[in-house]
This record gives sequence, C-alpha cells and structure tokens, in this order.
Amino acid sequence: MTAETSQTLDRGLRVLKLLADTDHGLTVTELSNKLGVNRTVVYRLLATLEQHALVRRDLGGRARVGLGVLRLGRQVHPLVREAALPALRSLAEDIGATAHLTLVDGADALAVAVVEPSWTDYHVAYRAGFRHPLDRGAAGRAILAARARPVNEPGYTLTHGELEAGASGAAAPLIGVTGVEGSVGVVMLADAVPERVGPRVVDAAREVAEALR
Repeated sequence: MTAETSQTLDRGLRVLKLLADTDHGLTVTELSNKLGVNRTVVYRLLATLEQHALVRRDLGGRARVGLGVLRLGRQVHPLVREAALPALRSLAEDIGATAHLTLVDGADALAVAVVEPSWTDYHVAYRAGFRHPLDRGAAGRAILAARARPVNEPGYTLTHGELEAGASGAAAPLIGVTGVEGSVGVVMLADAVPERVGPRVVDAAREVAEALR
C-alpha cells in the first residue's frame, strides 16, 4: 500500500474479488484467512458492503456477491461498446460483413455491439442484445477455445449454419483484458469464410483488447 491509497477500500475490493471467484460463498473465517486480517475487520467490511447491496449473507452466514453489483455491471456494456466501435466499423467495412463484439453472460454469449457494412447489397442482420449458448456460433466457440489455449495465444474459430441457415461466422477472443471475457467476429451469408477473414478478425480483436486496457 502507498500513502495515496486507502487500505480499507483495498480490502473491500479484495473481498468482492474473492467472493466473485467462488460459487458457494465464503465464511467470515475463510475471508479472514485469505485477507490476512482478523475477523472483526472482515465483519466491518461485510457490513459496509451489505449496506450498498454489494454483498449478501445467507442463513448459514456465508457471504456472496450481492445484486447491487448488477447495477454497476449494467454500466459496463455501454463503455465497452464505445471502446470497440472504431475497430468494429473498420472490420465491417473491410470485410463487407456484419461485425460484432460478444461478451460472456452466464452460460450465454451476448452481442453488446454490432456494426453492419455500409457498401454491401446485402448482409446478415444482427442486433445488439442477441444471445445464444456459448457452444453454438463462432463468437461463443472462440471464447471456449480461448479458455483451453495458453494465455496470450491468438487464434480464431470458423462456423457455418449454427445460428442461421446459410450464414458463416468467424471470431477471435479478446486476450489480456482483465475482467472481460469475450470475442470479436463477423457473420456473413456464405458457404465458407474467405481465407483472409480469420487473421483480420484476430487483428480486430487485438485492437479492441488494446482499447479496453
């Protein structure tokens, strides 16, 4: 800790991160051990976070992330979308296909930003807010593939007809963005994705990742 930082705030944020990383919640004792502070400090931190609905405790006394975090999270998508739009516009115009940024939302892939090309006679209609299972479509599959690959190893995923008959997709994961799991991709009306599209999508994903860091 430096003189310019708040130890209490730092501990509160660490509590939230610890709780976010578990599905079953943590007890005061478990949090005390992980933070390296006494139980009294943890009780005070939890009480403060509960007042803001950022933490809740069940009947067994285990602390979990509270619903107040969702209200904060809703403001993330507009910021992410704004940062991604320049790279998506460039991708859509270059490839002549609908470009999108997709983020993980539970077990689903959620499109949070979509840009359609301006010069094509026809293209796939795709809207922000569209969601689908992670294991269907290039956007979700790229995210799942990234989970299985070594960190910082680029790659892309191609699919055909998984979400819409006659449509093909290409997507690459966002790499190196703390707290954000997602992908950048394109969808087009074609039987196969042209060879140059995969590497171009990887470049666009890298641009978006850099904009979000």
